[in-house]
Amino acid sequence: MIFDTHAHYDDEAFDGDREELLSGLAAGGIGTVVNVGADMASTKTTIALTEKYPFIYGAAGVHPSSTAELDEKKFAELRVLAQSGKIVAIGEIGLDYYWEEPDKEIQKKWFVAQLDLARRLKLPVIIHSRDAAKDTLDIMKAEHAEDIGGVIHCFSYTKEMAREYLNMGFFLGIGGVLTFKNARKLVETVEYAPLDRLVLETDCPYLSPVPNRGKRNSSLNLTYVADQLAALKGVDRETVEKMTWDNARKLYRL
Repeated sequence: MIFDTHAHYDDEAFDGDREELLSGLAAGGIGTVVNVGADMASTKTTIALTEKYPFIYGAAGVHPSSTAELDEKKFAELRVLAQSGKIVAIGEIGLDYYWEEPDKEIQKKWFVAQLDLARRLKLPVIIHSRDAAKDTLDIMKAEHAEDIGGVIHCFSYTKEMAREYLNMGFFLGIGGVLTFKNARKLVETVEYAPLDRLVLETDCPYLSPVPNRGKRNSSLNLTYVADQLAALKGVDRETVEKMTWDNARKLYRL
């Protein structure tokens, strides 16, 4: 069975067939899914999914691109939501400099606050970092994120940066991008990183792997990622599935 460590099944892209799709995941070899919050609203819908489906766990958090919505009152609410029964991580949190908004200082403030929340609740973190490699790492080192633990979601930096995170005890999230022709940096990282520090993820409905690139993604597509990972590591897919399953359970402390 495959463990999808990062999905967004509360997204409107699934409004037409969510129940049918989720009910069919087990038959497609998907055993567990962690649905990940991106703002206050999606954290709440994530919790609703965890309550409806036994195989879905959740992460509570505010994505850097949504941090402008936060204030002390909402952050207090997030703290309460993060203590819901099947919440297994704080995320996704971090920095995203691809867009000019929100202001970088706002992103940094709430990144640090959510790292502290994870530490207090003894939960791992799901880190989103886009076009912000140095600032993300600097903050994580300053905040001693190695004591918190977690995963670098959709890892997209160099293998040198991967080494920094691996040395801090973090896992690397590997998804559909691994199958893209322009994924040279990620391929190098996957070849370098030990298999016991990698986990599978979709980020669905985004980032479908080849041969379904450009279409709506789902956990059922992780077989393509597992095949590519197996080829790069010189092992069979069953080994990849078992190891990434065990890694995911260790990551989320299940």
